[in-house]
Amino acid sequence: MIYNRPGLRLIIRISLLSAFIFAACYLLLQSQFLFGFIVLLGAAYVSYGLYEFLKKSQIEVQQFVEGVQYRDFSRHFDVKHAPAEVQNLRQGFNDINSAFKLISHERETQYQYLQKILELVDTGILSYEIETGNVMWMNESLKKLLKIPYLKTIQSLDKRDAVLCAQVVDLKPGDSAITDIHIDRNALKILVSATAFQTNNKRYKLIAFQNVNEALDETESKAWQKLLRVMTHEIMNSVAPISSLADTLKNRLQHSSELIDDETGTLEDLSLGMETIKRRSEGLLKFAQTYRNLNMITAPNLQKFYVKDLFKTQHRLMQPTLQQKNIDLEIILKDPELQVEADINLIEQVLINLLLNAMEAVKETPEPKIILTASRGDHNRVAVKVIDNGSGIEDEVLDKIFIPFFSTKKSGSGIGLSLCKQIMMLHKGNIHVNSVKDEGTAFILQF
Repeated sequence: MIYNRPGLRLIIRISLLSAFIFAACYLLLQSQFLFGFIVLLGAAYVSYGLYEFLKKSQIEVQQFVEGVQYRDFSRHFDVKHAPAEVQNLRQGFNDINSAFKLISHERETQYQYLQKILELVDTGILSYEIETGNVMWMNESLKKLLKIPYLKTIQSLDKRDAVLCAQVVDLKPGDSAITDIHIDRNALKILVSATAFQTNNKRYKLIAFQNVNEALDETESKAWQKLLRVMTHEIMNSVAPISSLADTLKNRLQHSSELIDDETGTLEDLSLGMETIKRRSEGLLKFAQTYRNLNMITAPNLQKFYVKDLFKTQHRLMQPTLQQKNIDLEIILKDPELQVEADINLIEQVLINLLLNAMEAVKETPEPKIILTASRGDHNRVAVKVIDNGSGIEDEVLDKIFIPFFSTKKSGSGIGLSLCKQIMMLHKGNIHVNSVKDEGTAFILQF
C-alpha cells in the first residue's frame, strides 16, 4: 500500500515514539539515567506532537459533525493554510460538503417542482397524519373547491361537511368513492381517492378530490339525448297513423250519418270519440316534436361580445312584461368591459327562459324583484346570475329541475331548463342553482 504524506508522518511519529520508549527502557535498565531521561524527553515531545495532531483532527471532525447535524453545508475548510496533518482531512470534508450541497439542491429543486405542479392541477390534494389527524399540506385547488383557507386537522373538516369528513376518514388506501359536497347551497359531485405512505415511523394518508360534476352532467345529458331521440322517433311513427286513421273514420262517419237512422245517438258518440282521438294524437305529436328540439342544437357559433350589450337586449325585451306585472328588474355590472365568448343567440334564449321562470316565481311576492348580474370569478370564469326573491324551490325537487319532462308548473313542459343546461354544456360551461324556500332562487351560468 502506498501511504500519502500525512499518513507517512503519522507512522513515523508512532515509530519514533516506540523507539524512544524502547531506548529509554533499555538505558534505564543499564543505569544510564541521564541518557534515559533525555530519551524520555524526546518521547514526551513526540507524544505531545501526536496529541496535538489527534486534537486538531478531533476538532475538525467535531466541527464537521456539527455542520452535518444542523445541515449547514456552506462551510469551507481551508486546505491550503492548514497543517499538513489535516489537509487531507479537510479536503475530504469539503468533498462531502459539496456532495451534500448538491443533493440538498436537487431535493429542494424537486420539492419546488412538485409544489408548483400540485398547485397548478385542478385536483384538490390533502395529506394528513393518520394517528393524530394533523393536516400536513393542502393545495390551492382544494382550498378553492371547499371554500376554506386552512385545515389544522382532518377532524375540523367535520364542521364544514360532516358527510365528506366521514367519507375521507373511512376511505381505505387504494379505494375511491363518489360523494356529494355542498358549497354555498350548491351540490357538487366529487371523486375521492386515497393512498397511504410512511416516513420517519409515521403513517400518512394522501387524499385526492376531483370534481366530476361536469363529466357526470355531460354523460347524463348524452344519455337523455339518446333516450329522447328514440322516444320521439317511436312516438311520432306510432301516433301519426292513429291521427290519420281517426280523421279518416270521422269523415266516413259524417258521410254515412245521412244513410243511417241513429235514434240512440251512437254515431254522434263515435264521431265525438274519433275527434277526441284525433285531437289527442295531434297533441302528442306536437309534444314529441317539441322535445325533439332538445337534440336539434348543434355546435354554437362562438364570438366575443360585451355582457352589457346582452343585458341591454334582455332589458328591452322584458321591460313591457315586467312593467305589466309590476316587477322590478335590477341590473348590476361592476365591470362594463366584461366580455364573454359564446353564441349570443343561444345565450339570449337561456336568459329569456330564466327570466320568465323568475317572473313566475315572484308573482305572489309582495315586492317582486329580479336581479341580473355578472362578474369574473374562480379560474377567471365569467358568471352570469339571475336572482329572484320569489317562493324558492323545494329541496326534494332541487336536483331534478334540469331533468327533461320534469316541471313544477301545472302547465309546464319541463323543456326550458333542460335546454338551458344543454346550451351551457355546448359552451363548455355549466348552470347551477341555489335556492332557499320562501326566500328566493339564483341561477348561475358559468362560462
